[in-house]
Amino acid sequence: MSCQGCAGAVNRVLGKMEGVESFDIDLKEQKVTVKGNVEPDEVLQAVSKSGKKTAFWVDEAPQSKNKPLESAPVASENKPSEAATVASAEPENKPSEAAIVDSAEPENKPSDTVVETVA
Repeated sequence: MSCQGCAGAVNRVLGKMEGVESFDIDLKEQKVTVKGNVEPDEVLQAVSKSGKKTAFWVDEAPQSKNKPLESAPVASENKPSEAATVASAEPENKPSEAAIVDSAEPENKPSDTVVETVA
């Protein structure tokens, strides 16, 4: 995904997907981050249908050594999670990073999916 035309194709595919709350296309990094109540494999297949090579982007969240997991603020429970906060303790109703494919998440829990496209 190296041009606005490529981004437009991915935009059209994701815009039609049921369960997608939002998505961010980063041309520089050739990544798409999808937030919503969708399965990561479904997002991968949908973006693949746009004609782009796709793969899950493995993103390791940085962890602060000075901040214990229990110190996550209660007020942020209903906010979507960011990739940097994946390793934090998450309440069950908070969206999570779906790039971690083997995590045990309920099907009705919104998630973030990061898909890498290669031009």
